[in-house]
Amino acid sequence: MSSILTNNGAMVALQTLQSINKDMGATQSAISTGKSVANAKDNSAVWAISKQMESDVQGFKSIQESLALGESTVAVARNASETVTDLLTQIKGKIVASQEDNVDREKIQTDITALRDQIGAVVGAAQFNGLNLLSNKETDAGSGSVDVLASLDRSGSGVASSSISVAKEDLGIEKSNIATGASVVATANNNVTGDGDAAVFAIAGAATAGTGTFTIGDDVAAGQGYQIAITAGGGTVGAGFNTTAGDLNEISYVARDGDTAADVAKGLTDAFNKYVKEAGLGDDSTVAAASTGGAVTITGETGVAADAFSINVNSYAAADTTIGGGLSDLADIDVSSAEGSESALESIEGLIQTAIDSAAAFGSAEGRIETQSDFISKLTDSLNSGIGSLVDANMEETSARLQALQVQQQLATQSLSIANQAPQSILSLFR
Repeated sequence: MSSILTNNGAMVALQTLQSINKDMGATQSAISTGKSVANAKDNSAVWAISKQMESDVQGFKSIQESLALGESTVAVARNASETVTDLLTQIKGKIVASQEDNVDREKIQTDITALRDQIGAVVGAAQFNGLNLLSNKETDAGSGSVDVLASLDRSGSGVASSSISVAKEDLGIEKSNIATGASVVATANNNVTGDGDAAVFAIAGAATAGTGTFTIGDDVAAGQGYQIAITAGGGTVGAGFNTTAGDLNEISYVARDGDTAADVAKGLTDAFNKYVKEAGLGDDSTVAAASTGGAVTITGETGVAADAFSINVNSYAAADTTIGGGLSDLADIDVSSAEGSESALESIEGLIQTAIDSAAAFGSAEGRIETQSDFISKLTDSLNSGIGSLVDANMEETSARLQALQVQQQLATQSLSIANQAPQSILSLFR
């Protein structure tokens, strides 16, 4: 049945043309934006995933900047540590030269002092953007290391950041100090237990040497000072020891941030043994200290009962102390005498090893940061590729589809025109 009120053919042709025009619009949008999923309306699930991945990519770009900053900071510290190692090696050469009798030790000492001052200058200048990894004298907890933002870790529970921690390696030449008249920390809070804590402990000389052992607790705070005082002595030992009325720094150690009980114990042990040697008891006396973990054991003289001495271990608060540098023993090197030259040769070996260890630690950290930076770069490329595969348009396919739609559009337009002409044929029936 033909009708001039309802043209079914035109309606079908119009619907077809509208559908083609809609597809044409989507295809043209894909061509202009380059995306098959340009907004949430196109494909909400794919769009949501792509946006989440894009946010991660943006985060990783910031992480790459953080890693670049961290790598540069560590590189400065490593180069400075290597320079300090070279300068210490030169000092060792001067010390070795001073072992000869027929030399001008005063001039050699002048050269050593100049090299020592140069080390101080290098350490002081080894900063990047205001951060110096060769200085660790702050008392704030956590100041002994620097965290370099390294990654974003996404899991089912959310996103968390992870960092590469770089420990500071103090190569300063300043000496630590416990101020004259400093107040002793109360026994209950001094982080020391055992022989010599709170009360004088006598180490007797005998056929079998007496010993005294005290332990540093695990709760070590930056700036806390520790001191071993020799309160009395007898016989040969008494002639060598005299710290009761002496400087609080003769046998002492001031903790840095990051130090453990073992570090403090070793520091006190080294200070005690150095004092014994300088007191003239190093060669023919068994008086010595040794550490195991946080415990320090001091051994007395053997053979003569009268060779006894007493110790008292004290602790001082950070307000009364100054944290020294890792190369503070440089200040004690003096080759102007034969005895000083011999002692300096022993000291310089430990200082060189400290500098080498620092350079090696920074080199390891720098290598790790560089590896992480390369990984983040590749990861970002992979994420961008994955986002592209989700939302980017296939331009070859889109081009071919556009041409097909253009043909369909022309045919649909022609079909609609024909359908609109159909009612005209009814006029012929009335002629």
